[in-house]
Amino acid sequence: MPKGKVKKVVLAYSGGLDTSVIVPWLKNNYDGCEVICFTADLGQNEELTGLEDKAIASGASKIYIRDLREEFLQDYVFPTMQAGAVYEREYLLGTSFARPLIAKHMVEIAEAEGADAIAHGCTGKGNDQVRFELTVMALNPKLQTIAPWREWDIRSREDALAYAAEFNVPVSQTEKDIYSRDRNIFHLSHEGGLLEDPWNEPEDRMFQLTNSPEEAPDEPEYVEIGFENGVPVSVNGETLGAVDIFEKLNALAGKHAIGRVDIVENRLVGMKSRGVYETPAGTLIHRAHQVLESICLDKYTMQYKDTIATKYAELVYNGMWFTKLRESLDAFVQVTQESVTGTVRLKLYKGNIIVAGRKSPYSLYREDYASFGEEDVYNQQDAQGFIQLFGLPMKVDALLSIDGTGESRYRKPDYSKFKRD
Repeated sequence: MPKGKVKKVVLAYSGGLDTSVIVPWLKNNYDGCEVICFTADLGQNEELTGLEDKAIASGASKIYIRDLREEFLQDYVFPTMQAGAVYEREYLLGTSFARPLIAKHMVEIAEAEGADAIAHGCTGKGNDQVRFELTVMALNPKLQTIAPWREWDIRSREDALAYAAEFNVPVSQTEKDIYSRDRNIFHLSHEGGLLEDPWNEPEDRMFQLTNSPEEAPDEPEYVEIGFENGVPVSVNGETLGAVDIFEKLNALAGKHAIGRVDIVENRLVGMKSRGVYETPAGTLIHRAHQVLESICLDKYTMQYKDTIATKYAELVYNGMWFTKLRESLDAFVQVTQESVTGTVRLKLYKGNIIVAGRKSPYSLYREDYASFGEEDVYNQQDAQGFIQLFGLPMKVDALLSIDGTGESRYRKPDYSKFKRD
């Protein structure tokens, strides 16, 4: 659709300086189009009161505000955690799986309102622009996507403030935080500022959800997390809804300095970026889920599940939530979770998660099999034949590689080829 022909657009709106300025910019650059704002409440704890008045004062015709916390946890967070998906070994994907949900609701509103396009305030360097736009492509490819940061001449906070003043956009004249942050009920991310140099240690005042280990209590605390089919359903024996579980565990884990991650990750757009993440409740649940799977899944199912976890994480990170591959992986994961029911007890102490117990009615662990004492379920003499068969390929290889000295080539390995000149 040519620029200037958009009649109505749905904007992802936070109420901050950038998205507030985008409202009049869209109207000025797209032939006076109508702008409808959308704000998703994902537990970001930002003030939503007065957001409607601010959006209207900025030039929007209306605003939708939806509480999506329950849908976020049930339909996006839990499936990802059931899959065991972790991006590049440490990142629990707190921002990544929020964007498809936001974009999904924007598409629904655009269709209900008869809008031509959606707009977002993502920069041209980040991952979020991809996540928003791939979701729109998957759900309604007829909608146009407008990304002002890829079009406009605004390049600084001062430019944005000047634009806001010119078009009477209400903005808060507060000192800009040196960090770029994204928060929801699952995590809080920090980027920019001092973190742009990976040699710099994060300053403690930056953290908002977690104590430092030095400030954490000197006494450990135990917590029990109950699961049904791989989904957390209770804390310390009390059955709770998803939102309540996260609020309770966020406070508990944060108190004990649990959930901090400092990584340099590979962005989808090709550059490396440093991010510091606080994911207190998510870190606890992820660890507890791993522990429970260790007694509920057989060896080969667990091994195969670990291989697809990496692919699942990549799909989520890259914004490919609404794809057949992700749905197919989900189908596999859901079968594996049928027996992942039980309780895990964890001891929390100064940033450490110490496993203190696990139990399940579907546990594959059998004390009578694993015991070193007397038993009648396992004949230890059977091990001899098993070892002979299991090691047969190595034995044959050794026999073929014996040189004139009667020694296997593995007895005197040549490591010189690994040395640098």
